[in-house]
Amino acid sequence: MNKQDKKGLVDNLHGRLEKAQGSYLVDYQGLEVESMNRLRRDLREVNAEFEVVKNRLLKLACKDTDTEQIVDFMQGPTAIALTYDDVVGPAKALVDFAKDFEKLEIKCAQISGKPVDLAGVKTLAALPSKDVLLAQALSVMQAVPTSFVRVLNGVMGQFMNVLKAIEEKKSESQ
Repeated sequence: MNKQDKKGLVDNLHGRLEKAQGSYLVDYQGLEVESMNRLRRDLREVNAEFEVVKNRLLKLACKDTDTEQIVDFMQGPTAIALTYDDVVGPAKALVDFAKDFEKLEIKCAQISGKPVDLAGVKTLAALPSKDVLLAQALSVMQAVPTSFVRVLNGVMGQFMNVLKAIEEKKSESQ
């Protein structure tokens, strides 16, 4: 690869790193080609990219991006997974893949500019997906007005019972 090609690769990767909400560094040493292709497919299904890049080029591409936070972990065979929206999906895919293929080692990640260690990635993988979390939040928000209406309805019902009792009491006294 000549110098111009390397510069183009670094510029392209830098642009993608700037847009990425999360990036995961993994050690892929010992994985066979078929396993790597399966990992790429699993990550593609959750809208994430997976790329093997030389550490020196990756470090250059990380300058002035959120991924610069984890540049110290770019040693040895390193691949990077990038996600642009949902950071939970790639974490789940990587953790699940690492269970099946012990040779894949998750080094660390950065989520919205904050470094995350392996334990943090596993915790992130245990969370429900973004869509499930949004659905749960929506159901909670819908429950509040519904409960409010029920309370108001109960108050009105009790008020009507009081008025009926007053009416009955007045009709008895006449």
